[in-house]
Amino acid sequence: MQDLYQLYNSMEHNNIMLSFKGTVTSELMTSVLSIMESKMESMEEAPKKKRKVFNVLVECLQNLYHHIDETEEEEDVDALIGRKSAIFMIAKSEEAYSIMTGNYVVNENIDDLKQRLDKINNMSKDELKAFYKEVLSNSSFSDKGTAGLGMIDIARKSGQKLGYDFEPIDDNNSFFSLTVNIK
Repeated sequence: MQDLYQLYNSMEHNNIMLSFKGTVTSELMTSVLSIMESKMESMEEAPKKKRKVFNVLVECLQNLYHHIDETEEEEDVDALIGRKSAIFMIAKSEEAYSIMTGNYVVNENIDDLKQRLDKINNMSKDELKAFYKEVLSNSSFSDKGTAGLGMIDIARKSGQKLGYDFEPIDDNNSFFSLTVNIK
């Protein structure tokens, strides 16, 4: 029980408003968005800030929903379920909202993802806007129904650089963490 209290204190100290660990479904996304809308209403957040937070949150949740990688085959059913699971947290400080997500990725996908994130982080606001339009007009949709616009859109809507990390898990998989701040 002390571990639970320590977790509570850590979440309180880090101003975590909402957290979830598990499989992201469309029903969960709808519930989370509804909860956050209510929380921001009760906090009397400015409409512009609410819209930015809401838009970034939608993109982050959709990324978790659509882009959880198919990991290497597992004989252990619990391990396989764990690999299909994700985590997200939403925190609020005086300066900003932070949306943090984490999910497993196949190691062979890391280089491409890192290159895309670095490219996005090195662009100005105007460059991001032009890049978004370019990708939208020139891209074909992937088998997951996307054209790779999610991270570009998150950077555009947040107006901030995307924080990320890859934690190696085993020879085939890593844990991808993304942090987005909205000021």
